[in-house]
Amino acid sequence: MLEETQPAPLRTVDVARESGYSVQQVRDLERLGVIPPAVRSANSYRSYTPLHVRALRAYRGLAEATGPFEARRLLTELRTATPTDAASAVNAVHVRLAREREEALRAQQALRAIEAEKGAGHDDDTMTITELAGALGVRTSTLRFWEEEGLLTPERVTSLRARRYGPSAVGTARIVVALRSAGYGIPAVREALASLPQDNGLEETSRVLRNRLDRIAARTVTLLRAGADLAAVIDAR
Repeated sequence: MLEETQPAPLRTVDVARESGYSVQQVRDLERLGVIPPAVRSANSYRSYTPLHVRALRAYRGLAEATGPFEARRLLTELRTATPTDAASAVNAVHVRLAREREEALRAQQALRAIEAEKGAGHDDDTMTITELAGALGVRTSTLRFWEEEGLLTPERVTSLRARRYGPSAVGTARIVVALRSAGYGIPAVREALASLPQDNGLEETSRVLRNRLDRIAARTVTLLRAGADLAAVIDAR
């Protein structure tokens, strides 16, 4: 009966070549806890396994989907989490991306409403600041800050200072969320909102939202491609 052989140990340069990172990046990511510590030989040379390569590939996918800081945190936790907790953490990333996509789509709908000059004949349904914050996934303090910065204006404030947001204000708020998520600073968002009544303003903001949707799709596909490597990291905990 043939004995099962263990894969030959990998050098740092081998891991770098297989993962697409540089030798220094492999060492840095090991130091940051993204991959397990390499075994050190008597002469202090590092010795890696194929699992280290898969962990680095998983990190690349997570970093593309969530950013490097969040990816480092997740990879560190996945190595010691139970399968249930690990699967839940990865699923949360998918849910977050789906929510970003949904918000960008709603912002597109708001843009189309502005383009069609939706204003006459709409219903009078309004939302409180708490309801709007919940619908957008932001804090009420964020909505107040946007109001202070001139990005958002309640359509009605009651005698008790309670804010009410009608369809137009809700649509504007969705556009603000999408632009902020796309990396626009407050001045740039203010400029974009001011230009919306103009044809070029509508087109430019529409272009930003289309690009954001494309970017979310790319991040989602990257995360899906990293699935097998993530599973290998979880299974080897």
